[in-house]
Order: sequence, then structure tokens, then C-alpha cells
Amino acid sequence: MVGVLARAHQATQELTPLLGGLVSRFAQQGYPLYLVGGSVRDAALGRLGEDMDFTTPARPQIIKEILEDWAETVWDTGIDYGTVSAAYHGQQVEITTFRSDVYDGDSRNPEVTYGDSLEGDLVRRDFRVNAMAIELAPDGQHRFHDPLGGLQDLAAGVLDTPAAPELSFHDDPLRMLRAARFASQLEFRVAPRVRAAMADMAGEIRRITVERVQVELDKLMCGQRPEAGLDLLCESGIAEHIFPEIPALAMETDEHAQHKDVYAHSLQVLRQAIDQEEDGPDLVLRWAALLHDIGKPDTREFTDGRVSFHHHEVVGAKLARKRLRALKYPKAVIQDVGQLVYLHMRFHGFGEGQWTDSAVRRYVTDAGDLLPRLHKLVRADCTTRNPRKAARLQRTYDHLEERIAHIAAQEDLARVRPDLDGNAIMEILGLEPGPQVGKAWTFLKELRLEEGPLEREEAIARLRAWWQEQKG
Repeated sequence: MVGVLARAHQATQELTPLLGGLVSRFAQQGYPLYLVGGSVRDAALGRLGEDMDFTTPARPQIIKEILEDWAETVWDTGIDYGTVSAAYHGQQVEITTFRSDVYDGDSRNPEVTYGDSLEGDLVRRDFRVNAMAIELAPDGQHRFHDPLGGLQDLAAGVLDTPAAPELSFHDDPLRMLRAARFASQLEFRVAPRVRAAMADMAGEIRRITVERVQVELDKLMCGQRPEAGLDLLCESGIAEHIFPEIPALAMETDEHAQHKDVYAHSLQVLRQAIDQEEDGPDLVLRWAALLHDIGKPDTREFTDGRVSFHHHEVVGAKLARKRLRALKYPKAVIQDVGQLVYLHMRFHGFGEGQWTDSAVRRYVTDAGDLLPRLHKLVRADCTTRNPRKAARLQRTYDHLEERIAHIAAQEDLARVRPDLDGNAIMEILGLEPGPQVGKAWTFLKELRLEEGPLEREEAIARLRAWWQEQKG
């Protein structure tokens, strides 16, 4: 625990050259300034970022005046809640007046009231690891405040609430999602009483807007161990209220028709997809990996002692789009995740060495910009414990990627288009703009996918032959 505290102090000392002027300005006005909450937690973990949270007894208008004298940019969009933000030399700071809020029990919107003590401000926070503060001093002799034992929780890797979790979650049910998010981000375990309260109060999450749910889910999914957060949401019953398709993956296995635990398989695919990331968390890839089999519960059939999930990728893509739409995800995310779910079985439709040039072109064209992610998803979807089968699947996909590279070296696979554009089609066939031009374009696109690039004269001849058949 001493080492954790030392890291926090070291991180704070390193901020002195940057924040010294701000601390001095508060001191000159007679107000202390405290680094607080997640910023102290992250400093103790050695991961303090560029966004920092502070608290002070000074009222918002005074905070704003001090910041305007110090910072390069100041914005007060949160001033009604006691918060003023600023940017200085690339560092973003958010300063909030001591709070002592009262919740109405129906929404998560508190009646904002200002407090008069640091301890009163800390006790209203979500978890004890977020209820620590460092009092910043102009002379660098900073003072650590931990009235609720947050440092001990931090050292033990435990998430617990300052007061009874039932009271905390009743005030703000979003804190239950934050518990799952921190389980993912910090890799902490949740205290038994917190876990029990989450299970008892799971339905309270319906008080939270879908926009806030989406933000927390994304932070969870981009954490170090999203599977830990997802397990907590499913085991507590909260997932049933916000994303029921995920716990539905834990299907009971028929004793006569064994199949993989789809929920456990999906979490393993998610982990294996994460292991392939190159530039930090890829939210689209992670969601696609988790949801790639969500169509299986609705498509499971038992025939002659065997289980099948025919067209689960088609059903799954629809379910993924519907749920992400309900959670108000951006259209691009909805489309990309849905398309990856839809395409993830395409590879398995071909045996080893059975990929024609036409099939390769269609695979690349249908994936489009998603092709690198599709490669990772398909490889991650191999969770067999049979080493020979696993090696064969990876070898087959290696072969497919080699085929893609070979054909791409000969053709522009990234932009497979007809050999003749719309203007040329209208000129050759004597057409005006309309549906017939679109049909001709589609014919040429299919021809291009099947046979590859054609010389212009050959393309014109094939187009005219097709047009004669249409008129006949």
C-alpha cells in the first residue's frame, strides 16, 4: 500500500511545474484545491492521463474567474452543476465545487447543492477507490486525504461503495454499470455486497437513458478485460435489461446434442480478437466479436440427435443492428458491426483450396473497408481445442489471404466496378437515365466479379448480348 501511495505522490509532484500557477491562484484567493476521484486513483496506479478532476470549496463563479486568469481556454457548460473546465498546455482540467447532492429516487438527476467539506464531497462518490483526494500546495508539500479507505481498496483491487451499495445505487443506478466498467478497465473484483446489491436492484437500470448506457458499455468494451465486466452484467441480471441478446447466448445444452457454450465461446472470440489489435481498442471489432453468434439462440434446431444453427449469421446481423440502433449507436457503427456479423461465416462456406477467383472477389468486395477486421474476426472465431483442426483452419485462412493478395496484385480488388460506367452504358444502348441503366450496371458488376477485368470491346459485346436477351 505504501508503494501505491508513493506513486500517487510522485505523479502529483510531476504536475507541479504545469499546475503550480493554478494552485497558487487558488491559494491567493484563500481556497484549497484538491486533485480528486478517478484522477487520484489513476495517479496511484501509475496511469494518470491528460484529463484531471479537481474539487474546491470555491463557488463556480470564482473558479471561472481564476481559470480565466490562468488557462488558455475556459468553458462553463457544466457550471449549473458546479463545474468549470479549462485547457492549459495540452492538459484538460475540470474543477467542481464541493457537492452535497440530494437525489429524487426517480431519475439519476440530483438536486445540486454545494457542500462545505471535503469529506462530505468524497462520501457522495460512487466507489471508495474514487473517493480519495490530494490537497495541492503551492510549496509542493501536497497532502493525501483518504477518509473512507479507498487506498486500501485500491491496493487490494476491490470495488466497494462508500455507504451501503443499495443507497448508492438507488441514488444513481448508473453506478452499477460503472462497477462493471471498472471491473473491465481496472481489472478489479467487485465486493460481495456490491455484487449482491446489483443483482437485487438490476431493474433500476431502466431509469438510465440509453445514451448513458451506451457510453458506459463502450468504456467497458474498450477496457483491459471486457469479459469481466460482461460477466458481472450477466450474472447480476443487468444485461437482461440493457442487452438481453448477450445473456441469451448462455443456452442450455441438450444432453443428446452437445454444442459449445456459445456465451463462453463468444467471450473467448472477443479475447482473441483483442489479442490481434494493433493500434489500441477497436470498438467495432470488439462488438462484432462478442455478437457474431447472437443469432444462434433463435436458429437452433435439433435433427437426428444433431444440433444446427442454419443462417445464424443472417439472423444475428439483424439482431445486432436492431439492438445497437435501440442503444442509439452511430449509423456507421451499426452498419459495420452488422456487416461483420453477417460475413463471419462466409469463409466456412468454402473448403480448403476451393476458393475460385470469383469467390475471392466477392469476399473482398462485400467486406470493403472492413476486410482487415473481417480477417481478425474469422481468425478469432477459431476456438477449437483440437490442435490439428485449429492449425488446418488457420492454414486455410492463410491460403485465402494469399489468394487475395495474388489477385489484388493483378486487379484493383479494393474498387471492383463494372468495366463500363453509367454514361457509357446509356451511350452504347441508347438509353435515358432510369432503371434499365441500373440493371445493366448490375449485370456488368456481376460479370466483373465472375470473370475479372475485361477489355473494353469485350465488355461492350457482352453488354449488347445481354441487352438483346432482355428485349427478347
